[in-house]
Amino acid sequence: MAKSTKDDAQALFHSLRSSYSATPTNLKIIDLYVLFALSTALIQVGYMAIVGSFPFNSFLSGVLSCVGTAVLAICLRIQVNKENKEFKDLPPERAFADFILSNLVLHLVIMNFLG
Repeated sequence: MAKSTKDDAQALFHSLRSSYSATPTNLKIIDLYVLFALSTALIQVGYMAIVGSFPFNSFLSGVLSCVGTAVLAICLRIQVNKENKEFKDLPPERAFADFILSNLVLHLVIMNFLG
C-alpha cells in the first residue's frame, strides 16, 4: 500500500510540473513575486517570535503590507491569465495599472497605521 501512495505522489508531482511548465513567463514572474512577499511576511513573524514585538504597530504594518501585496499580486495574476474567460476583455495594461493604484492605496493605509 505504501508503494501505491509513493507512485501516486510521484504521478501528481510529475503532472503538476508538466502543467506548470506550460505556464507563460509573465505568470511565473508574478508567482515568484507572491512567493517573495509571503516569505518576507514569514521572516517578519519569525523575527518577532525571536526578538519580541515591542512596536507592535510596526510589526503588524509590515506583515499586513506583505500579505496585502501578495493578495493584490494574486488578483493581478488572475486578471492577466489568458485562460481566464472572465477577464478576457481587460487589457493587461489596465490590470497592471489597477495593481499599482491599489498597492499605492494599501501602502498609504499602512503608513497611516504606523502612526
